[in-house]
Amino acid sequence: MKLKRFLLRYYPPGIILEYEKGGYLRTKSIDLLDLTPKTNPDELVAEIRRSEALITESRADQVKQLIIRLQEKQGQQDHHKFCFFKELKAHILPLTNVAFDKSGSRFITGSYDRTCRVWDTASRTELHALEGHRNVVYAIAFNNPYGDKIATGSFDKTCKLWCAETGKCFYTFRGHAAEIVCLAFNPQSTLVATGSMDATAKLWDVETGEEVATLTGHTAEVLSVCFNTVGNQLVTGSFDHTVAIWDVASGRRVHTLIGHSGEISNVQFNWDCSLIVTGSMDKTCKVCFSPQGSRVLTASSDKTARLWDVQSGVCLQVLAGHTDEIFSCAFNYEGDTIITGSKDNTCRIWY
Repeated sequence: MKLKRFLLRYYPPGIILEYEKGGYLRTKSIDLLDLTPKTNPDELVAEIRRSEALITESRADQVKQLIIRLQEKQGQQDHHKFCFFKELKAHILPLTNVAFDKSGSRFITGSYDRTCRVWDTASRTELHALEGHRNVVYAIAFNNPYGDKIATGSFDKTCKLWCAETGKCFYTFRGHAAEIVCLAFNPQSTLVATGSMDATAKLWDVETGEEVATLTGHTAEVLSVCFNTVGNQLVTGSFDHTVAIWDVASGRRVHTLIGHSGEISNVQFNWDCSLIVTGSMDKTCKVCFSPQGSRVLTASSDKTARLWDVQSGVCLQVLAGHTDEIFSCAFNYEGDTIITGSKDNTCRIWY
């Protein structure tokens, strides 16, 4: 085995190792869930070296510096106020979704014009147009923290896997009987989960393009999917008013969460998997946690996005400016930038 590079994961804290084995590029993660700003980096490096053969003496200082960066991130206070930065006329038809890569240097937009477009955040330059779907591109995602692949889900009942660097299509996943409206990569970037109007979710192998499992049990459309940070559980939200938690390895439903009086539109784990946030047609909305887990961002048909404190439930900020319903909202990986996508055909970036 030969170590190629490190990837830093801020939330939950960890270091991802990319290495070569048998001619194939593989990854494994060192989870540092108990890391605090008071943890001794030298003692932690020594502990990691005892259990991980890829971390040799020559790499020890590099690992120490990565641990220090993680500790610095943990010590930062989450009092950021967001200001409107720029607006981008991204598509000729309304947007359906927006997403950042890990660094926030690129973002993607999906649209009713049947395309997904890749953009440079700083220059607002279009890098790629991912074309090939035969209907609305409704669900999109980068495989963060790697950022080298993009998945798109469409009303044409297919999901496509793309190279983020070249725009080449690797695979087209076929198997759903109705429109695909949500998708997510697992943290290891080995699986893609898709949710569909056919009331099922499916798991797909990123390397082979094959279907791995079909998750059945909802009685209406599956509108949202999200993996936990370990990748061993998947949460799904449905128009049947329920949220289901699934064991990924077996495909078995382990919990059903009941409480909303309307259709579930969005679900997400926080980074330590202690909370799940849900949005619904019962007057809540599109939702996502900040990477730190201390804030929730909501987007609504009232043309605004709102930032909320998780502990108190207080609204901290209203992001206004769109002229029509906001379909999608997302934080960048560090939590200091927000992007919103609207039916007004624009996306807005907030720093």
